[in-house]
Amino acid sequence: MPNLLANETSPYLQQHKNNPVDWRPWGAEALALARAEDRPILVSIGYSTCHWCHVMERESFENPDTAALMNDLFVNIKVDREERPDLDAIYMTAVQAITGQGGWPLNVFLTPDGVPFYGGTYFPPVDRQGMPSWTKVLEAAADAYRNRRDEVEESAANIRAYLAAANEETPTPSPLRAEILDAALTGMHQRFDDENGGFGSAPKFPQASVLQALLHIWKRTGDARASTMVRETLDHMARGGIYDQIGGGFHRYTVDAAWLVPHFEKMLYDNAQLARVYLDAYRAFGDPDYARVAEQTLEYVLRDMTGPEGQFYAAEDADSEGVEGKFYVWTPEEIETVLGSDVARVAMANYGVEPGGNFEGKSILHVPESADRVAARLGISPEQLAETIAAARPKLLAARAQRVRPGRDDKALAAWNGMMLRAFAEGGRVLNRPDFLSAAVRNSEFLTTQMRPDGRLMRSFTNGQAKIGGFLEDYANVADGLLATQAAVLETRWLREALDLTDEMVLEFADPSGVGFFDTAVSVEPLVARPRELQDGALPSGNAVATDVLLRAGAMTGDDRLTERAAAVLETLARPMAEQPLGFGRWLADLEFYLSPPTEVALAGDRSNPVMAAFQGVIYGGYHPNLVVGYADAGDVALGERVPFLAGRPTPDGAPRAYVCERFACLAPTADAEGLREQIERGTGLIWQEI
Repeated sequence: MPNLLANETSPYLQQHKNNPVDWRPWGAEALALARAEDRPILVSIGYSTCHWCHVMERESFENPDTAALMNDLFVNIKVDREERPDLDAIYMTAVQAITGQGGWPLNVFLTPDGVPFYGGTYFPPVDRQGMPSWTKVLEAAADAYRNRRDEVEESAANIRAYLAAANEETPTPSPLRAEILDAALTGMHQRFDDENGGFGSAPKFPQASVLQALLHIWKRTGDARASTMVRETLDHMARGGIYDQIGGGFHRYTVDAAWLVPHFEKMLYDNAQLARVYLDAYRAFGDPDYARVAEQTLEYVLRDMTGPEGQFYAAEDADSEGVEGKFYVWTPEEIETVLGSDVARVAMANYGVEPGGNFEGKSILHVPESADRVAARLGISPEQLAETIAAARPKLLAARAQRVRPGRDDKALAAWNGMMLRAFAEGGRVLNRPDFLSAAVRNSEFLTTQMRPDGRLMRSFTNGQAKIGGFLEDYANVADGLLATQAAVLETRWLREALDLTDEMVLEFADPSGVGFFDTAVSVEPLVARPRELQDGALPSGNAVATDVLLRAGAMTGDDRLTERAAAVLETLARPMAEQPLGFGRWLADLEFYLSPPTEVALAGDRSNPVMAAFQGVIYGGYHPNLVVGYADAGDVALGERVPFLAGRPTPDGAPRAYVCERFACLAPTADAEGLREQIERGTGLIWQEI
């Protein structure tokens, strides 16, 4: 008989609905039961594509004897960390403080008031490699609660105090100077892997926010170290197994330092960030391979990760048929069957496929050699190689589609959708793909209607139902995506929506007695602590994205309060940015934006006029990270009052005009694309008076 998770929409919780464990969702009812029966709580946190979560489920949660013990001793709660990042952040911090390590599955024991007193990650079904069995852990935690209550309550009080301090304190402010960027660049260079690209050793994560920061720094300074680190990393990833050479898109990370053997799950947030990095690198350096990777990544999301409402799905699993990576790997015989021997010989040489393979007897496709070397070895021209691979790839993709696919987590998360929205909006313009722009508009519609059923932004959407009030990262990333959409399609509706969300974000999440934002809204249920994440991880922190949005919204509206709020939180992180740059990539990009007053471009006139398209070609044809773009609708007086740099932008002869400004001081309007290019490239420092 299914447990109470059967009523939940989360794919992860649904995976556990038939466990014999009496799982309950997080909520007032479960907490009240624990208090009424004076039983400790076990909270088990994971996500649908988590490999070790699946392992622990098979070994322990599906075992009737183990489940009976859990049901007898605890009130058992399952949490999807992607739906509830607040709970995950609080209890991960606690477990790391208790044990010195963290990860998923995260298993934490709480008092009935929700205060943690013990926890850990994966536990085996029997004692193994120094780890106690799960049943021993259960019995020890329950015994401590029953028979050593004073110790448990003392431990819980200490952890509560630790959590409060960790989430409320911020570093001492320091002045914002360009030297912070210089120190960060030096620190990144010291940690750079000169042989393989990326930072550190195995396991190797993409760290897209750091690459974006390096692009900002390169644009500002021209420092060759910054461009080299970006290009070496992007080149190695694009040729490696972390990139799906057939289907497009990136896996989560590689277990080796050379980007070859991935952990095969695909996360929407990785692909959103990496698509943007490759787009920006293409704009910066002109390498068509970067455009190809970005385009194939967005095509993958459009093909496999987009729902009927325009939403983007969360993730794809690493496993299919119970085997990690089975969907993605090939044997020579499989490739020959699809392509025939002659074409297969070329494809296998290009993708490094050999008998015996490079992963458990099969081959992860990668590109170990340059096209010139492969072509020379095969006795063909590089052009012939490119044509052969271009023809072979869709055939291999079609053959692979007949395999059993990995499981897909089809919930839509507002924050992750906002990140991918920005990638599609910018990709549509950079790559001249109207279908990408259409996907951005559909997703904008979804986020501003389906994800705001009663006017409030929600976190998660599955099977037609939006639930869980949005967190800081949701508001910030959706606003960020909408700002990008309005610039790409020149629809003022999306600018209004973005500014409204920004205002709500400040009201709901700003720290009233300090700087920056909390991750949870002031109007939601109080937890044991109110989390605040400042450091970037696999995703940029909500605070970092919020700061970016404040800076851009402040530049557009002239509201100095937004800019000052952003500057205040940047000042608190000045020292960490300089000393720990790999943990503050998005922040460093924010800082560079703040130190380089943005260039404002107001476009006015008929949006269907070819000149307007030419203006957009200039804006998106080069790498201009500090441009702020908006459409000046002469008939929208209210928007002009709210966004002054869009007000009073005449088109005397009816033809489109572009106004290039800094802090509302503008150059003479231009009526042609070349004039706009010259004004943008001239640099904002020359704009010093109203003309």
